[in-house]
Amino acid sequence: MNKEILRLAIPNILSNLSVPLLSTVDTLLMGRLSFLHIGAVGLGSMIFNFVYWNFGFLRMGTTGMAAQAYGAADSPQIILTLGRAFLLAMFLGILAFLLQVPLRELSFYLMNVEAAQYDLVKDYFDVRIWAAPATLGLYAMMGWYFGMQNAIFPLVLTVFINLVNISLSYWMVWVLGWEVRGVAWGTVLAQYAGLVLAIGLFAWRYAHYWQHLERRALLQVEAFRRFLQVNWDIFVRTLCLTFAFGFFYSRSSLLGATVLASNTILQQFLNWMSYGIDGFAYASESLVGKYKGAGQEQKLRQSILYSFAWGMLLAVLFSVLFIAFGPSLLWVFTNEEALVEASMPFLIWVILFPVLSTPCYLWDGIFIGLTASKAMRNSMIWSLLLFLLSYYCLVPIYGNHALWAALLILMIARGATQGWMFWRDGIQLK
Repeated sequence: MNKEILRLAIPNILSNLSVPLLSTVDTLLMGRLSFLHIGAVGLGSMIFNFVYWNFGFLRMGTTGMAAQAYGAADSPQIILTLGRAFLLAMFLGILAFLLQVPLRELSFYLMNVEAAQYDLVKDYFDVRIWAAPATLGLYAMMGWYFGMQNAIFPLVLTVFINLVNISLSYWMVWVLGWEVRGVAWGTVLAQYAGLVLAIGLFAWRYAHYWQHLERRALLQVEAFRRFLQVNWDIFVRTLCLTFAFGFFYSRSSLLGATVLASNTILQQFLNWMSYGIDGFAYASESLVGKYKGAGQEQKLRQSILYSFAWGMLLAVLFSVLFIAFGPSLLWVFTNEEALVEASMPFLIWVILFPVLSTPCYLWDGIFIGLTASKAMRNSMIWSLLLFLLSYYCLVPIYGNHALWAALLILMIARGATQGWMFWRDGIQLK
């Protein structure tokens, strides 16, 4: 079981760690320009995280369903899962592009974009929105690959996309002088290059599944309704989560440009941590789904236990890393002494996050593998309410510390409620 977990988790960790590497490079590129540029890219990225993360069900729901079909050796259902996910991804991507103006204005309002940063964030948004169909298409493809117990293709895709993105962004920012627009165009072009590669990998490795595709079954009402129901629950869950992070950035912006820049940098630490831990969460998605589809409950429970052991070990290592090198790492992101000094009092939250928040990441993977989408949704709703209550109770006294405390409480509440739900219902969770 350990070998099977690590076979899936290690490529996922490498793949996931290349994602914050991209946002880290973006922050580095902008950090050499000004506070406003750092904040603008932070806000712009958070807006698209808010938009795209809400469509994360295209990956998560696809993984759980594909893994269960794989475990049951149901070839028609395997290819139907991919077909439905990809069709939905293209529809939503095109819709997001067509609605870009109201989407942009609503996002700017919710994120409290200041007048000084408006033009920079608008430049970023107007370019980045062109990537919507490619980004959502990649969600569907990668989710399906995870469900097929294939962690190598997502690794290849993610590393390829981010290397292309970093190279193009560096060239467009420092050679062409496009500043914020250069970072955005690097992302757009890399996403489309990645989608082409994803389709090519499917044609090379999995083309034989096409013979099992029944076009009438693709849009069969009852089957598609279940597909949409699972994805709707995950959508609501993700909407709540991205609202919480959007709220975090929005409140940071109200506290001034220095606090926003400081929190943007500290969030990079958490990105590295969360994407690392998610490697074991993704392994849980694949294995739990496979064993549920195959009806092997003992191995399913064993995969949960071992995934938790590996995930918590990695969490402890991250906390130790942040204790030992946290102050030094701040200088990697900026050469502004005032910004480093402003960030130092909040390093304690970055140190606490790995150990205390890791259970919720691992439970997410388990619930996705079980397709327990309603339980995920309900856990997130209750945790979000506690997050908001904590913030408004603490902020009059503790300011920015209240933001970090509330965010940590959100993560702890998610892990605790999900753990209780699994203890209550076991693998019968819905």
